[in-house]
Amino acid sequence: MHEGKHEPGGHKGARETGHPFHEEGKRGFRSAQTFRRGRALAFLERLYVKRSTLLQQLNQPEFQEIRQIISGELKATDGIIQEFIQAFELREVLAEQELTIEGAIPNHDNP
Repeated sequence: MHEGKHEPGGHKGARETGHPFHEEGKRGFRSAQTFRRGRALAFLERLYVKRSTLLQQLNQPEFQEIRQIISGELKATDGIIQEFIQAFELREVLAEQELTIEGAIPNHDNP
């Protein structure tokens, strides 16, 4: 072998040899996706809690004076939930995990 030159067929990268580090990288990508999806679902859960709180306040007499404001916040929260589900393609994940509860995900597709 000459100094400074590589022989043909010499060192092959991890991708070409099926090196375990490359395979681990594939698993790392999937686990990163799963982690991000988990964080998205956790955020969605917090949105549902806020939605539930607004619904409760809407029906409480002590909030009667600001009922219109609460109603507007509820509509805005429903819109955010729908956009979030669509943007992160969570409807399928929610169905798979059976997190959808009758009426929990507002369905604006069917008026």
